[in-house]
Amino acid sequence: MFPIPENTDILLADAESENLYLSLIEQINKDFNLANEGIDFPLSISPDELKIQLHEKIYRMIQYKFAEYLNLLYIIDVSEIEIKKLDGSDLVILAEQVAFLILKREWQKVWFRNHYK
Repeated sequence: MFPIPENTDILLADAESENLYLSLIEQINKDFNLANEGIDFPLSISPDELKIQLHEKIYRMIQYKFAEYLNLLYIIDVSEIEIKKLDGSDLVILAEQVAFLILKREWQKVWFRNHYK
């Protein structure tokens, strides 16, 4: 059964320990490009840098490209219920929480593909 990570650091550590970190980066790049939000994380990016850059990208999208942000969430298939639970009063914290939800959904896709192929 899929192990639900509690936070971004645990998720990224799990991805690395299962040798699926590169697949996770590829999945993120693929889905962002499907949403016409060109992002190209290099496969050599460190987990900490990935976390920071994804957070910054989501923050900018919420502030300046809200319709594209909603489209991205739809394409990635982030749970609408989980998004509605978030407190949007602080954009920095909101962007961090959304980045985690995106990572969690992308990790779920990669994990299931690997374990049930």
